[in-house]
Amino acid sequence: MSVALGTTRPLPVRTTPVGDPGNLLASLPATTPYAWIRNGDGLVGWGEAARVAVPPGPGRFAWARQWLATVLGDAQVDDAVRHPGSGPVAFGSFTFDENAHGSVLVVPRAVLTRRGGRAWLTTIGEAPVKTFSPITDPGRVSYGDGSLSAPEWERVVARAARRIREGELEKVVLARDLVATAERPIDVRLLLMRLARRYPECYTFSVAGLVGATPELLIRRTGQEIESLVLAGTTPRGSDPADDFARGAALFASPKDRHEHECAIASVRETLAPLCSSLTTPDEPELLVLPNVQHLASHVTGRLADGASVLDVVAAMHPTAAVGGTPTRTAIEVIRELEGMDRAGYAGPVGWIDANGDGEWGIALRSGLVQGRRARLFAGGGIMGDSDPAAELAEAQAKFRVMQYALEG
Repeated sequence: MSVALGTTRPLPVRTTPVGDPGNLLASLPATTPYAWIRNGDGLVGWGEAARVAVPPGPGRFAWARQWLATVLGDAQVDDAVRHPGSGPVAFGSFTFDENAHGSVLVVPRAVLTRRGGRAWLTTIGEAPVKTFSPITDPGRVSYGDGSLSAPEWERVVARAARRIREGELEKVVLARDLVATAERPIDVRLLLMRLARRYPECYTFSVAGLVGATPELLIRRTGQEIESLVLAGTTPRGSDPADDFARGAALFASPKDRHEHECAIASVRETLAPLCSSLTTPDEPELLVLPNVQHLASHVTGRLADGASVLDVVAAMHPTAAVGGTPTRTAIEVIRELEGMDRAGYAGPVGWIDANGDGEWGIALRSGLVQGRRARLFAGGGIMGDSDPAAELAEAQAKFRVMQYALEG
C-alpha cells in the first residue's frame, strides 16, 4: 500500500465548482491518466494521493471497502458541491479471477468531473501541477498470437461446447488475447480520445494501464437507487442497412442467444434480489446497436434495502453469467481449466466510488492492458452447446476491432 501524502494524517480534500471544462479527456496529462467517460460526461483524474494493491482471495472486495473507509472516511473534506462523485474519489480495477493478483484502487490527487450539467474539480493537498505534452501516435502496429493461436482457441471452444452438451453446465464464456506491438510508446490519451469519439454510448475507462470502452454497466449506485445493464448475445454489424437489420432480427430470434441472455438476467436477478427492497427486470431484451456489433440488452433497476455501498453490490454481482457462465461456479472452473490464459482485469469490475458509497462500475470488456509499446488485447463470447467454433472466433475478432481502432485510428 502507498499513500502519497503520508499515512499519519487525514487526506485534505477540496471540491469546488468550475465552468464547463469542454472535453474532459483534453485535461489529462500524459502520466497516470484515470478516466470514466460516457457521452462526454464523467470523471478524469491524475496524480496519486493513495494507491493500494488489493490482496487476492474471496474477501478482496470487503478488504477494499475497509481500506477505502480508512483512507476516505478520515479525509478532511471541504466539498462545496455535495453531489455523487464529489469529494474524494477512488478509481479501481479488479481482476476477473478472485485468486489472481493485479486488483488495484487509486485515489487521484486531482479529479475533474462533469455530471448532470454541473462540473467541479476535486484536489487533495496542493493542486498537482499538470505537465502537458503533445498526444503522440504509436505509429505502425503489428499483431501476434496471445496465449493461444486461433486454431487452438477454436479447439477449446469445441471442447467447452461438448461438455455443455454432456450436461456439465449450461454456458461458459471463453476469452482470448492478442498482443499488439507499436513502433513507439502507446499514449493512453490517444486511445481514450478515439474510443470516446467512436463509442460514445460505451463507458470509456483508464485505470492503472487497463484501457477500454465497455458497453456493459455492472452497477450504478446513486443514493439507494441502483441500475445495471445486462448484455448477452452478440452479432456483428451488417455490410449494409438491410443486412444489418436482418442480423439484428436474427439475433433477437436466435434460441441460442435468447437462452444465453435469459441465463444472464436470471443470474443478476438472483444476486440483486436479496440486496434490494424492489427490483425490476424487463420481460424481453432490446437491441443495443454499437458501431461494430449488436447486443441483446436489458436494463435492470432497483432500490437497495440496507444502504450497501456500490462496492458491496459489485462484490455480490461479480462474476455475472454474462462474463462467466451458468452455473457460474462450475463455469469459472471450466474457464480456469480450458482458457489457457490469465485474464488479468479483462471481464473484471472497473469504475469509481466516492466516500458516500456512490459510484459506477462496468465490466472491463473491449479492453487492453497497455505498457510501453505493447498492449495485450482481450475479447470473448458466450459458448453454448450448439456453438460453432468458427463463428465464435469471428465474434471475438469483431470485438478485437474496438481496441485495434483505438490503436490505429
